[in-house]
Amino acid sequence: MKTYDVIIIGGGPAGLTAAIYSARYQLKTLVLSKDMGGIAATAHKICNYPSYTDISGMQLMLKFIAQVEDLKVPINYEEVLEISRKKHEFLVKSVKAEYKAKKIIFTGGAVRQKLNVPGEKEFLGKGVSYCATCDATFFKDKTVAVVGGSDAALTAALLLSEYAKRVYIIYRKDKFFRAEPTWIELVEKNKKIKIIFNDEITEIKGDNFVTEITLKSNKAQKVQGVFIEIGSTPKLTLIDDLNVRKTDRGYILTDDHQKTNVEGLLAAGDITNKPLKQIVTAAAQGATAAYTAYEEIKHDD
Repeated sequence: MKTYDVIIIGGGPAGLTAAIYSARYQLKTLVLSKDMGGIAATAHKICNYPSYTDISGMQLMLKFIAQVEDLKVPINYEEVLEISRKKHEFLVKSVKAEYKAKKIIFTGGAVRQKLNVPGEKEFLGKGVSYCATCDATFFKDKTVAVVGGSDAALTAALLLSEYAKRVYIIYRKDKFFRAEPTWIELVEKNKKIKIIFNDEITEIKGDNFVTEITLKSNKAQKVQGVFIEIGSTPKLTLIDDLNVRKTDRGYILTDDHQKTNVEGLLAAGDITNKPLKQIVTAAAQGATAAYTAYEEIKHDD
């Protein structure tokens, strides 16, 4: 059984950045992930990551991976089945092998909640998006729909209104229960935004790109974009047995050093309680987690 200073679980921006920094701290490091890139790899285009005015999510993540490989950090494409703590080290079991580590940097990522309607999967990156911050600029002078009634949905609609000619907010309830009054007021005053309460999308249609949505009320609406903002679910089942402290919404509580309440377990990226879920912030958290691991290992030695 191989032993490492640091095992990084997850291959998104947080995990790959943690691997880069761990390597530069000369820590014996391993990355384990079923696949690489995380949610970021699914973005059609990214225009807010420093140094790139326009790059696809997959292209950007391939650059992350290439840098990790250049630093000779092994990346094992293996699904992790179990993480357990044995005295002062961790045991990690994957579908292929077992490993030991002094520190774990957990970057399992989050899964965007889906509408699960026909056309949603088929038009992902072709009009369907889960990130207005990433994709709003591509819908200049177009008509789009935002699904959801939270702060995230309303702020997405406000952002989109700066580019699109018309923004529909589609919400299944009769009023916004979860959004702050300030956001509601701004949305209601915005002449580009129309709110559709008590309705849901039942199908997303199109040719090569989205052209239309069908609503539960049997109405059809012409749109070129559908932004789904109904929340995300952190992927935390692997650490359930470690009794990691979480927020009421299920995100891992970390301090400014990315430490959890479990000694030796650090967390970074979309699974943490940090509010801004972006590639640049995930990368920053990954770098911080690697630095913390390095300092702790140096002190322990």
